[in-house]
Amino acid sequence: MNSRRCSKPLVSLPQARAWWRAALALTSVAALAACSASPSRNILGSYFPTWMICALLGLAGVVVLRAVFGKTGIDAGLPIPVVVYLCTWVAVTLAIWLLWLG
Repeated sequence: MNSRRCSKPLVSLPQARAWWRAALALTSVAALAACSASPSRNILGSYFPTWMICALLGLAGVVVLRAVFGKTGIDAGLPIPVVVYLCTWVAVTLAIWLLWLG
C-alpha cells in the first residue's frame, strides 16, 4: 500500500514573495508618511523637536521623583529600581506630551 499524501501548498512561493513585497512596501510608505511633519518649538531662534523637550522634562521629573522616593523610603522597597524608574520616565514623558500637544 502506497498511500502518499500530496498536499498542495496554500500559496505558491512566487505568490508569497509578492505578498511580502507588497506588505513591506505598504509598511515603509506608512512609516515614512508619519515622519513628514514633526512638531518643533522655537527656542532662542533654534527649532528643537518637541519629543526631545518632552523626554528631557520627563527625565527631570523622574529625578525629582527619585529624590522624593529616597526621602520617604519607597526607593528601598522597589523590586527592580532601574525598570521602575525607566517605566516612570516613559510615563512622565508621555504625560507631558499629551498635556502639551494633546
